[in-house]
Amino acid sequence: MPEFGLVGKNISYSFSKGYFAEKFKKMNLPYTYENFDLQQISDIKNILSSNPELIGFNVTIPYKEEILPFLNQIDETAKRIGAVNTVKVSRSGELKGYNTDTYGFKKSLKPLLKPNHKTALILGTGGASKAVAHTLKQLNISYDYVSRTANKKSKFLYSDLTEQIIHSYSIIINCTPIGTFPDVNNCPDIPYEGLTENHILYDLVYNPPVTKFLACGEMKGAQVINGSEMLQFQAEKAWHIWNEI
Repeated sequence: MPEFGLVGKNISYSFSKGYFAEKFKKMNLPYTYENFDLQQISDIKNILSSNPELIGFNVTIPYKEEILPFLNQIDETAKRIGAVNTVKVSRSGELKGYNTDTYGFKKSLKPLLKPNHKTALILGTGGASKAVAHTLKQLNISYDYVSRTANKKSKFLYSDLTEQIIHSYSIIINCTPIGTFPDVNNCPDIPYEGLTENHILYDLVYNPPVTKFLACGEMKGAQVINGSEMLQFQAEKAWHIWNEI
């Protein structure tokens, strides 16, 4: 029986398993989709050897970058991004990595964009942020990174942020897991007072549907969106890749 799955860490909350289970039911397909909760990415070898009918799998936090050395091939877009969230397993057992996050993010963000949305602040520097940055570049939206600790990629630390800085970026994107259930009372430490009705707040977190980050944006009249649409779009793109549609 063909198998699919999700590789990640602490992923019992995952959207993907329920989404694909429902999809398989509607399509009357005898397929399965499992959560492969790995303590370390090297355990992927055990998953592959013990699941010979595995056709493809998604990859989530914290392994979107760590999976790269285990792949035989990487799609050009994923190579440019430097992160993979979808893997196709060939009949010979070779792994090819793709990034469908960029597709999902672009498709969900574009309908919200107005002429004033020219600058973005990306919270976090992990694998998901790379797909976001790649998409913003395609959309001709300039961006800067914020992180907890100093690194070459980040322009700002959270401690650097002021109301004025927040005001000057019309799109704020949370690419961290902060605020994910059950940690619902936390949110990225930014000066929300700088937000206006001209802002878009995009949270890649989808559980809960309205995170504290988004709720703070709503209070300032900002347009808000969570990661559920992005996930649905990227999941469908992954399905097309696995089935070569």
